[in-house]
Amino acid sequence: MFGILRRVVPDAIRRRYALKFGIVMLCLGVVVAGIGVAATTQVQNEVQNGAKAEYEQVARQESAKLATWNERNLQLATHLSGTLAVRQGDGDAIDALFQNRTDRPGIYRIDYVDLQAGEVVVSTRRAEGRSLSELDVEDADRLRRVATSDGGGFYGAYERNSVEAMTYAAATPDGDHAVLVTMDAGTVATDLDGATENGAVAVIDPEKRIVFDSESEEGTGKFLSTYETGRADQYVQARSESAGFSQSLVTGPASGVLVGDDGYGLPQETYLAGYSPVEGTDWVVVVHEPTGTAFGFVKDVQQYGLLVTGGIVVLIGLVGLVLGRNTVRSVDDLRRKAGRMEDGDLNVDFDTHRIDAIGQLYVGFASMRDALRDQIREAQEAREAAEAARAEAEEMNEHLEQKADEYSAVMQACADGDLTERMRPESESAAMRSIAVEFNEMVAEIEATTAEVKAFASEVATASEEVTASSEEVRSASQQVTESIQEISDGAERQNESLQSVSGEMEQLSTTTEEIAASSNEVADIAERTAQTGREGREAAEAAIEGMAELESESESAVAAIEDLENEMSEIDELIEFIGDIAKETNMLALNANIEASRGSAEASGDGDEGFAVVAQEVKELASETKDAAEDIEARLERIQDQTEHTAGEVQQTADRVAEHTQSVRDAAGALDEIAEYAAETNDGVQEISAATEQQAASTEEVVAMVDDAATISEETTAESENVAAAAEEQTTALTEVSNSASSLSEQASQLSAALDRFDTAAAPEDDVAFDEETVASAFEEHAEGQARPGDEPAGELGEPEFDAFDGEAPGDASSEDSSASATPDSSGTSDTDGDASADTDGSPDGDESDDGDESLTFDD
Repeated sequence: MFGILRRVVPDAIRRRYALKFGIVMLCLGVVVAGIGVAATTQVQNEVQNGAKAEYEQVARQESAKLATWNERNLQLATHLSGTLAVRQGDGDAIDALFQNRTDRPGIYRIDYVDLQAGEVVVSTRRAEGRSLSELDVEDADRLRRVATSDGGGFYGAYERNSVEAMTYAAATPDGDHAVLVTMDAGTVATDLDGATENGAVAVIDPEKRIVFDSESEEGTGKFLSTYETGRADQYVQARSESAGFSQSLVTGPASGVLVGDDGYGLPQETYLAGYSPVEGTDWVVVVHEPTGTAFGFVKDVQQYGLLVTGGIVVLIGLVGLVLGRNTVRSVDDLRRKAGRMEDGDLNVDFDTHRIDAIGQLYVGFASMRDALRDQIREAQEAREAAEAARAEAEEMNEHLEQKADEYSAVMQACADGDLTERMRPESESAAMRSIAVEFNEMVAEIEATTAEVKAFASEVATASEEVTASSEEVRSASQQVTESIQEISDGAERQNESLQSVSGEMEQLSTTTEEIAASSNEVADIAERTAQTGREGREAAEAAIEGMAELESESESAVAAIEDLENEMSEIDELIEFIGDIAKETNMLALNANIEASRGSAEASGDGDEGFAVVAQEVKELASETKDAAEDIEARLERIQDQTEHTAGEVQQTADRVAEHTQSVRDAAGALDEIAEYAAETNDGVQEISAATEQQAASTEEVVAMVDDAATISEETTAESENVAAAAEEQTTALTEVSNSASSLSEQASQLSAALDRFDTAAAPEDDVAFDEETVASAFEEHAEGQARPGDEPAGELGEPEFDAFDGEAPGDASSEDSSASATPDSSGTSDTDGDASADTDGSPDGDESDDGDESLTFDD
């Protein structure tokens, strides 16, 4: 990120620390100011949202109160329309009832109207006989629809005699009449106290008219006037939402009824309005509150927030000015002194009284100045010492070149074959003296060793011929052993194949036996479950028998109870017949009384005879009704008796069937016992079969294991036979290689003798070196032990004998490494050959010979 800033920021700003510091402080002030303004705005929004939620809740509360008031009025109208007096149409009783109800607060009038005739029948305002239109009920059809709706409804609002009237209607059960309850809306408007003294509450209907107004108490309300604010459509739309919907919003300056002196008396400013629909109606409650009152605390928060933010920005500017000015001054002074030191002035004074980071920079520059002084002085001293050492090195180089030329001539003579030459060790250099001494000792040792090797080479040639003859005999015997072992290996392989076949058959037999054992176990488990099921079925049958016995007992009790009921109904039947007789006699008496009354009315028309006739008529009607009731009861009892007899028969049949099925269940229980016994016997037999099968499977597995062991042993025998045959073949091959190597060794010994004759030595090999048969045999054994095992890398080319005592390079570039080269058979009858001695298939030695036949030999240290 800093790399990006370096590329973006102009160089003019990057070169001046004071300008960069000022820009940083300016950015810091801007950031702090932005954070302060953002925080103040957030707090302002939170306070405003809290005020909106508060007035939203106020609108909900006011709508809930109006909903309760509306529901109570509907219940009153519905209750009055269903009273006995209203249903009977008794005018006096209705008037008394209505007058009693008008004592309740808020009720303006109650009317009982004829919907068909369209006139008032009973009224608490003495409007009987007047048409509905005189009561401001213009739409009779709408009134009929509202009144006959389920639970009645609100008809409408109107103003009459300075009364804000609201009428509720509920029809009587016959639907021809209705009860109209008219409420005084002004008494309700005074309870709308959701706003402060500077606000107002209004309730509007779908026609944007004000039906309630909190200013009605002061006489400044606008009942049924148009609500002309710009948000009226949105308020009206709220009534279509679900109950409890509310919203808060800030409207523009109120107009119409909310502005100036049009009734609200509110100043012309911005208002906060919370509104909510009234449940059960199409009204909407709107609570108005000036934003100056609702959001008064918001302005205080905004002012204090901006003041605090401005103070912090000013404080940051002052602190930056003080710190920046002092820092810039010190940095400029340090930059000037560093420039002087850069120009070569190392006497610059870096003294300062500051102990902060800038003071540490002064101390660092002072230390750097002192270190530069010391380094310059040390560099001058080192240059003088280097010039003196260079002169001495030049003299030593001349001496070393002279000695190197002298030593080179001596080494060239030795390389040409003159091993009597020696170096002179006198020299100014200790290293050159040491080289001369060591070289002289080395050449002396090479000279002695060369004499010994000459004598040894002739003895090796003789021994090699003897080894060749012996190895031929051993190779022939090894070939016969190889053929015999191969026959044994073939027989073991056939035996192994037979055992493998037997093992496979035994494994299949073991698997089949295990499957039989598993099937036997499963059959045993099924038999055990069958026995268990039989026992459970027997228990269930016993329980069923007990239940049927109880059912049979209860059926007998039911039959007895039904028989008792039949007896009681017979007695009731006799009683009803007695009541019928009485009713007939009463009817006859009433008829006689009616005849006597008729006779008396013919003789005299007095009131007493009329009363007697009325009583006789009532007695007659009563007797007739009693007779009808007795006949109806008798008919019902006859039906009950028939049903009882039918039920008793069915219960008896049920009891008989229960008895029959009880015996069947007993038989089933016995059969289940036998099944359980047979299943137990089957389980025992299967368990014995399973045990025998498992024993057979175990025995088969043991046989399989034994066959597997025999097969394994056979496989091992076959493998070992193959290994022995391979070893015999390798032994034969090794003996062939030994024979060839011995022949090659004899030829190489002759070549070695011829090569050694080219060297001049002062020692007499016949006098100093003597070889016998034991020495030669030892040499062959050491050579055999040094041969590479099968799989190892060869140690060298065949035909290159190795000598440890030689160092240097003989003419012809022929090399050797060991001091002895021989091969002998090992204890197993085979012979390893040295990796450095091998023969080509044509019998010629594979030495480092050039195409022209020249011989060469190399000596190691």
